[in-house]
Amino acid sequence: MPEAVTASVRERRYRILVTGYALSSYGSYLNVVALNLYVYAVTDRALAVGAFMAVRLAAGFVAGLLAAPILARWSAKGVMFWVNVVQAAVLAVLVVAPDTLRTPVLFVVSAVGGVTGTVFLVALRSAVIPEMVTEERRTWANSLMVSARSLAMVAGFASAGVVVSLLGYTAAFLLDMATFLVCAVAVAQLPAARPAPGPAADPAGSPAKRRRLPAAVVALVGAPVLGLMVLLRGVDALGSSSHNAALPVYSTELDTDSPATFVSVFWCVWALGNILAQQVIQRLPRRSEQALGALGFGLGTIVMSGAFILAFAGLPWTATVLIALVAGAADGLTEVSYTQHLQTLPDGLRTHAFGLSATVESLGFGVGMIAVGAALDVFSPLSVVAIAHGVAVVIAVVFVTLVLRRRTTAGSGAGAEAHAEV
Repeated sequence: MPEAVTASVRERRYRILVTGYALSSYGSYLNVVALNLYVYAVTDRALAVGAFMAVRLAAGFVAGLLAAPILARWSAKGVMFWVNVVQAAVLAVLVVAPDTLRTPVLFVVSAVGGVTGTVFLVALRSAVIPEMVTEERRTWANSLMVSARSLAMVAGFASAGVVVSLLGYTAAFLLDMATFLVCAVAVAQLPAARPAPGPAADPAGSPAKRRRLPAAVVALVGAPVLGLMVLLRGVDALGSSSHNAALPVYSTELDTDSPATFVSVFWCVWALGNILAQQVIQRLPRRSEQALGALGFGLGTIVMSGAFILAFAGLPWTATVLIALVAGAADGLTEVSYTQHLQTLPDGLRTHAFGLSATVESLGFGVGMIAVGAALDVFSPLSVVAIAHGVAVVIAVVFVTLVLRRRTTAGSGAGAEAHAEV
């Protein structure tokens, strides 16, 4: 009985944490719009907007490498608390900074946002969820987190124009600052974390502390399914950069007078599909949750990438809306499946895998934004998206084949063993 009470209390605290995370995510998405507009207003240069985004992506890339060492030294609760406080602090500095310092402070905000956002997510996925939620409730926990972020994205993007136009940039920054402080309070109510597992010893008996990241890389290379899974996640991020960059171009081609209409409708329907998928996932019977591992990730990636390609094929509005719904649902499936699979790793490897994954995703998205931006000046949005997501489909097919082959081999081995015992 005490264990049941403890699990119930932890789940309640996890719900509070997700609420705080949703609010901070709302502020972040609102600021994606507000900060980009503000950078252009301050500098009057489109190049500065691109540099601002590049700094954030580069910071996220570095943060993925630093996340595991940081979480090995400090508790996940402490790290998550302070990254929210730091994000609130830099926004406060931006609000009070004199005009002569606005530009450098903006780039500091970008770098801090890239680092802290990545470290927070790595800590949440690799440490907090496995610590607070029992294994049989992990699918529910991951799905709840993805649902909260999807709702936050829609609300943030939808309200950004209203907040900036009616209240101004300062109000947008202060609102974002407040959401980070609320998230910090939500983190503060988490129970004290258990001590992190000590460094593993190598075969010679010497500590492997100095080889944490290389050990994680070696482990991923030595596990073909896991290594290919992380690679596919990076290629998927490259595909995401293609539709993110191509949507404004394609929307302008559809309606030059109101280019924002298609983009807004598409992302709202995408988010609806994502949320609907999470509602289904949260209600899956325990036996069905096994499909949410590597196989679910691979199949979901194929469906999602295919849907994004079709979204640029010039189909009627009704068909495109249904495609956006499917893309969102498949995206939600891949997110939960991927997170769920990495959370099955041992404690000593899990944080490194999530950190390395964050680095690979940042690299894929960053390289993709550069390559796609150049390609869109020459090729049509459909061609660019088809190539980027087509690569993801090819790798996903290879990945699914590998997973199915391993399952067949494992099943045959188990059957032979059972026959021998008879």
